[in-house]
Amino acid sequence: MTTAEQSATQATGPQTTQKSRWLAVGAVALGTFLLVTAEQLPIGLLTPVGRALSVSEGTAGLMVTVPSIVAGFAAPVVPVIVGALDRRLLMLGLMALMTAANVVSAVAPDFAVLVASRVLVGIAIGGFWAIAGGLAVRLVPGEDVPRATAIIFGGVGAANVFGVPLGTLVGDLTGWRIAFASLSALALVALLALLAVLPSLTAEQAVRPRLLLAQLRNPGVRVGIVATALIVFGHFSAYTFVSPALQKLSGIDERHVGPLLFGFGMAGLIGNFAAGSALSRRVHRSVLIIAVALAIAMPLFLLLGRTTIGGAILLIVWGLAYGGVSVGLQTWMIKAAPNAVEAASSLWVAVFNLAIGLGALAGGVVVDTLGLRGVLLLGGACALLAALSLFGARGDESVR
Repeated sequence: MTTAEQSATQATGPQTTQKSRWLAVGAVALGTFLLVTAEQLPIGLLTPVGRALSVSEGTAGLMVTVPSIVAGFAAPVVPVIVGALDRRLLMLGLMALMTAANVVSAVAPDFAVLVASRVLVGIAIGGFWAIAGGLAVRLVPGEDVPRATAIIFGGVGAANVFGVPLGTLVGDLTGWRIAFASLSALALVALLALLAVLPSLTAEQAVRPRLLLAQLRNPGVRVGIVATALIVFGHFSAYTFVSPALQKLSGIDERHVGPLLFGFGMAGLIGNFAAGSALSRRVHRSVLIIAVALAIAMPLFLLLGRTTIGGAILLIVWGLAYGGVSVGLQTWMIKAAPNAVEAASSLWVAVFNLAIGLGALAGGVVVDTLGLRGVLLLGGACALLAALSLFGARGDESVR
């Protein structure tokens, strides 16, 4: 962390105590937890929503696809539109938008209104994540940035492990409208928490299109974006079909897939914080190890995942490795662009979200043509290409 970002951090103190800064980190993590839960919650509600609003499950899937794509475009656009607006006010506004959007989802009279509310969710996700991803440098001292970033992105893993399953359970027990209403209530709690503990975060420089384009001339940023696109695209092309892979390749009974996916999520949480610890020492080596582990774990399913034990072990290894992706690559971007963290993070979030949707889409095409073997090989090949691009940046001092 240098120059502009350092001065921004210093500008929040000395009246801001160390404890209050970590409370702010926790409030931002709560925000990321709820945003990712909101993005993925409809996965577990497709059938009841489709039945209630008279649409097919395939059409209901737009509730997941639409916010991901919107978030990809919103990530760079929102910071440009708001200019130099205090980032505290921006994050409060985006969480308020999330609260209102889920109220609309809960009372939507038809599917068109529901999809419109999901567009608002996508805007909130993209804008909030673009700011939150690089916020650690504004809240804690330089040596604590990897740990704070890991906590913020811990909200992503927690959403997969706890948020989405619990939201689905609420929907099963009380109805899908109550699930969305409950999410809105929790978003209001997050809004109040941010209001209480988040300090003023005056923008040192407005994010302009020229500044965004300038990041693409930064070799470290380019490598980070390429690696992100490849890893996330490859992961979601394969992980979207992990349930049939476990059943058909590893011979695991359908009843045991849910608990194993919970184990994947728990492994991801562990991987997130383990990566945060490792990143505080060596960024380049840590991110490279993550990419290599993914490049090995996915295709290895075809050799060692043919048994129940082998499939379960490889799934956990996969989860551990992928758990470090968000915090690892976000830290890479912070290191690569210390004077333009917000601009670089906006590009990174855009690529990340677009890669999610495109990866799942490509995976579907590959499964239909080449089968499950094809998506596992595709996922491994993408991770391998990412590892090669990261290895090529070993001489870049900014990301060592």
